[in-house]
Amino acid sequence: MASGPNMMDPICLVKNDNELLSVNQKALQILEKISQPVVVVAIVGLYRTGKSYLMNRLTGRNHGFPLGSTVQSETKGIWMWCVPHPSKSDHTLVLLDTEGLGDVEKGDPKNDSWIFALAVLLSSSFIYNSMSTINHQALEQLHYVTELTELIRAKSSSSLDRVEDSTEFVSFFPDFIWAVRDFTLELKLNGHPITEDEYLENALKLIPGKNPKVQTSNLPRECIRHFFPTRKCFVFDRPTNDKELLANIENVSEDQLDPKFQEQTNNFCSYIFTNARTKTLREGIAVTGNRLRTLVVTYVDTINTGAVPCLENAVTTLAQLENSAAVQKAADHYSEQMAQQLKLPTDTLQELLEVHAACEREAIVIFMGLSFKDENQEFQKNLVEIIKNKQEGFLLQNEEASVKYCQAKLDELSKALMENTSAGTFSVPGGHELYRKAKEMLERDYWQVPRKGVKANEVLQSFLQSQVAIEKYILQADKALTDGEKAIAEERARKERAEKEQELLKEKLQEKQQQMEAQQRSLQENIAQLTEKLARERENLLREQNMMLEHKLKVQEALLKEGFRKKSEEMTAEINHLKNMVDDTKDNTPWVALALDKFGKEISSILCAPGKLLGHIVSGVSSLFKKK
Repeated sequence: MASGPNMMDPICLVKNDNELLSVNQKALQILEKISQPVVVVAIVGLYRTGKSYLMNRLTGRNHGFPLGSTVQSETKGIWMWCVPHPSKSDHTLVLLDTEGLGDVEKGDPKNDSWIFALAVLLSSSFIYNSMSTINHQALEQLHYVTELTELIRAKSSSSLDRVEDSTEFVSFFPDFIWAVRDFTLELKLNGHPITEDEYLENALKLIPGKNPKVQTSNLPRECIRHFFPTRKCFVFDRPTNDKELLANIENVSEDQLDPKFQEQTNNFCSYIFTNARTKTLREGIAVTGNRLRTLVVTYVDTINTGAVPCLENAVTTLAQLENSAAVQKAADHYSEQMAQQLKLPTDTLQELLEVHAACEREAIVIFMGLSFKDENQEFQKNLVEIIKNKQEGFLLQNEEASVKYCQAKLDELSKALMENTSAGTFSVPGGHELYRKAKEMLERDYWQVPRKGVKANEVLQSFLQSQVAIEKYILQADKALTDGEKAIAEERARKERAEKEQELLKEKLQEKQQQMEAQQRSLQENIAQLTEKLARERENLLREQNMMLEHKLKVQEALLKEGFRKKSEEMTAEINHLKNMVDDTKDNTPWVALALDKFGKEISSILCAPGKLLGHIVSGVSSLFKKK
């Protein structure tokens, strides 16, 4: 969609009937049509704390997500509202409002944990909404964050323990925003004014002590600090002290609300519009609406089977679907462009091969832009094979068009010759010379016909071959010639035929050489674009790993400053593991070179080109990469 969808009302995305989660197909159809990157903002919190009102404000409306004015929770499951992003024209803003946590009417409290985990997995900005203050009780109510290591996995490897696995949460978890509603305190610490963010960070400081109660109290603090590197806090005054207005707030005009609350709400919305990030997966893979659809289905299906949602598995599932679609889109583009740009028959084979090279280059660019996690380049190899087959189809069409056109022209040009032969015009003394001149004139006229195509010579030689017996008959019947002259003329005709056959053979060899060179260019183009993509992916991975490492070092430093030396030391193994990951990524150039060599040989096999020449190209490209 050029400007993203503009839903007039929200729709249920994930239904929760307290026994099983299910995905609403109508909501999936909306997401499927969104090809733009999405900014996903999810809000969670205890029921009846005004979550829906804040989400409605992000659409510029008071109505939309149901607010409810009773003690009964209105929102069940996860509701979705997709609107054009107000400041990013090429993005869609996806708002997710979740059912209230801690609803006494729920049968299974485990569902709260899954709703919380889904909101974390799907969003790029995660808002936790609470009332009054960030105190011990508020943090205790946020126990769901401590369960994330049991509800989410980064990698599928069973050899990883939960701590090692949760180290990588940082790389794909959303930004964390704490919205404190009906805030009545002064933002001061030790008599000095502090910012909202400083208020949050102070509340997240660990409490000294080793007794179980203190450790339990510290657990949500630790999880928030460890898992969410980007944190933000907003405090909101009470919207109004009028209970009647408060109970019907969706119908209250802004001038009836507390000015301070209006200012705070505007600041909150402005921050979200400006700072909420595009939803991404590992290594900076941007999530579109269609990709978000796949993630929702994958995660919910996994939860319903009793398994734990795994980002790596979800990305693999997504990659399979997206890469198949990328191959199809690239192949379709190749076919469309070839059909548009080729005027069959082409004058030469080289003309077709140049159009092919340009269309193939564009197709590979499209594939590279849409594909990700193409393990062992299986999908790219598939694309190479598809384009090769399509190219062969165009070559065949070009030859058929040339044969048809040339045959029609020859039929037209040879009509007089054939009629004169049938009428006995050449069955006279000196008839052979008359025949030769008529045939030469036909050949001259034929070669002056423009754009006969690649089969021009072959079609002519086939015609001339069909005339050999006729010419021999005319020659033998020509009484103006002696037997010796006839023998000389026959030998001359034989030599001319042999020369023309050699010329045709030379032409075919030249075409084979051109095709081989085209295959070399195809190999070079595939390897060049793959090399560039692998380099980009390595940079993205390195950036992500360095971000994880920097965050863990900051957490370790903060623990040391707060006097938690033992906890700080316990992070050393985790930090060393991340440092090793960074070093491995930096040093993986030999692996990339080997991968390129392997890929090049496999592509050579697909293209059926002579291995020697193509082998030199492969080795040359990979050796260049080794020098970088």
